[in-house]
Amino acid sequence: MKTILIIEDEKHTRENLCTILEMEGYRAIGAVDGQAGLELVARERPDLVLCDVTMPRLDGHGVLLKLRTMPCGESIPFIFLTAKSDRPDVRTGMNLGADDYLTKPASAEEVLAAVETRLIRRQILQKAQTSLDFSSSLPLEALGLTPREAEVLLWVAQGKTNADVAAILNMAEKTVKIHLCHVFEKLHVETRTAAGLAAIEALVREN
Repeated sequence: MKTILIIEDEKHTRENLCTILEMEGYRAIGAVDGQAGLELVARERPDLVLCDVTMPRLDGHGVLLKLRTMPCGESIPFIFLTAKSDRPDVRTGMNLGADDYLTKPASAEEVLAAVETRLIRRQILQKAQTSLDFSSSLPLEALGLTPREAEVLLWVAQGKTNADVAAILNMAEKTVKIHLCHVFEKLHVETRTAAGLAAIEALVREN
């Protein structure tokens, strides 16, 4: 059973996330602020961390910076949760080394897809004993995708939502959905997680 740590000062949000994850078979544990979260990381060694950005005592950015200095936290997948949706805040979190970024209120489907994608990615990386290069979508064109479809899939493989991909690639969200439909058809998959896994496997082979 995978352990997911939720660091969130809003009780209702924290409890909802725990319920969503527990219903899918995860072991979910919660922390009320950043400092308490780091203490739980050291004690529980979670498989993934979901962390709010704005919190008392220690904010999410501070948590991530300290987590990456901990021997047990260097490779733990880390997903930010925040009510902020402006690009500068997104870039700050990703530049600090976050694996993903979910804007609250995130749906159960979005949360579970992000968690599953990151856990699968970590498992593949551990088996491959390598780091993936997400700097180019060119290897994904070998899957039979157009350059634009490959670009969309590259970001989906990194856990980004349709809205995020639209903002990053400067296209309409409707256009992202159309590209994804084509990707699903070409890869013979039905979900974002399956498509993302196919992309990650392709990138592992490329390395």
